[in-house]
Amino acid sequence: MSAPLTANPEPAKFDSGIFGDIYVTGALTGLGYTQNNVVPGDRKSRVDIGNAQVFIQKTDGPFQFFVQGGGYSIPVIGVPYARAEDTTKATFGLVPYAFAKFVPSENFNIMVGKLPTLIGAEYTYTFQNTNIQRGVVWNQENAVNKGVQVNFSNGPLSASVSLNDGFYSDKYSWLTGLVAYAFDSNNVLAVAAGANLSKTGRVSGATPLAQNNQDIFNVIFTHTSGPLTITPYFQYNRVPAIPSLGLMDKSSTTGFALLGKYSFNENFSLAARGEYIASKGRSVNLLYGAGSDAWTATVTPTYQIGRYFIRGEVSYIKATDITPGLAFGPNGDKRSQTRAMVETGVLF
Repeated sequence: MSAPLTANPEPAKFDSGIFGDIYVTGALTGLGYTQNNVVPGDRKSRVDIGNAQVFIQKTDGPFQFFVQGGGYSIPVIGVPYARAEDTTKATFGLVPYAFAKFVPSENFNIMVGKLPTLIGAEYTYTFQNTNIQRGVVWNQENAVNKGVQVNFSNGPLSASVSLNDGFYSDKYSWLTGLVAYAFDSNNVLAVAAGANLSKTGRVSGATPLAQNNQDIFNVIFTHTSGPLTITPYFQYNRVPAIPSLGLMDKSSTTGFALLGKYSFNENFSLAARGEYIASKGRSVNLLYGAGSDAWTATVTPTYQIGRYFIRGEVSYIKATDITPGLAFGPNGDKRSQTRAMVETGVLF
């Protein structure tokens, strides 16, 4: 999790005997939104479950594990909202994360199972992030992959390498890596990259054809100064031409984002995100038509007391160079969308 929301500092603990202490926590949240320029299949307003998830984990000893189970929605700015029930079925199922972790030493460990991605500066689920919605730059990244990951740390340096199935494709041809260096406790630079080393034709709710065959690269910097945290990051992804899969020419996106959060006190904070993303290519649609681009602005005030929280959000996206029929509004020819959201719940 990233601030401002905080997990339960005193989670429920159970002595399992042979496995030792097992911790159980969770997130139960609801959300609602209203928006303009609604696309077909979406609604002008809706109330839905945001998260109904439970986390079970063992965090010490040479054998550890983590299991996350339940339903969830994944709201994304500029993307039609899908209900929690539909999102859960179409993407990662009722157990989105489940992995075992082997820890032979404090500096080295191996993880196997359904893993969170190493790519990007935002996490998948609403309660993990400064904003309720994920951004358009995040929308080019994978979220959950199945595979094996090796982690190493030495002082200010940490590194991870993973062989996995990319965008949940069940074909283990992706290689991803992350290297981070902490200059001090307030400044961290991270570089992440990933690529599909083969060709994968599978398409599903979690497996977009073009993105699952891409190369992707991130540079992420995080600076903390008292109550202020800012994270600028850069992302580039390239999709090669693969005519046998219908990708007739090469395409790419270049994205920039700035995430920020200021805590006024232990209960109230204000987060904001700004983004710009531009796509290139003659036929492959990575955004709102081939060659389209967009910028976004999002503001999210948050109030948390104990395990309970409530937060609001206003977001705006403006797209240019669109392909009519692939943007906003009933005919897909509108170039902008404003969405207001509220999320509340408990992190137990």
